[in-house]
Amino acid sequence: MKKQPEVTQQTRQNLIEAFWSLYCEKRIEKITVKDIAHRAGYNRGTFYEYFTDVYDVLEQIEQSLIPSVDELPPISAPKHDMGMPVDMFMRLYEQNSRYYSILLGDNGDPAFASKLKNSTKPVIAKALAEKHDFNPVELDFILEYVLSAMIGIMSYWFRQDKVLPAEKLIELMHDLMENGVMKRLS
Repeated sequence: MKKQPEVTQQTRQNLIEAFWSLYCEKRIEKITVKDIAHRAGYNRGTFYEYFTDVYDVLEQIEQSLIPSVDELPPISAPKHDMGMPVDMFMRLYEQNSRYYSILLGDNGDPAFASKLKNSTKPVIAKALAEKHDFNPVELDFILEYVLSAMIGIMSYWFRQDKVLPAEKLIELMHDLMENGVMKRLS
């Protein structure tokens, strides 16, 4: 007997939503397959038709949220600045804020920030390499620093209920990248 694709997709989505609602409430170590299946209104056997375990659900959600190199827009890097994609990162974060705010929060997945950085590094590195002559090792450290800062400040912005307008946040991030923190504080 063949399953209907719409029903199959809806069942999978219901399980994901049940997992996510639990993940928003508690750490992943405290979530069981039984909890997810019960919340979604299925039995544990149905869960195992779609996922191997609780961590598999999280992994599949994260994979759907991390853009591939092909999905990222091209980045231009003008000679006068680093050309860091603050606007692109902000759009990506806002588009996925329901998930990013949790995954990058205090109870989220510590590995998710690294996955996100590693997906965007190649695009930015390529754009910068076309305009600048960077040592590849130094460029990797520069990108790690900048992407960590961007992810951190956007996560903080969401936790603070977007107390600054998005345009002001982008302006602040550009200023910090172009002029540095110490110059801003003096």
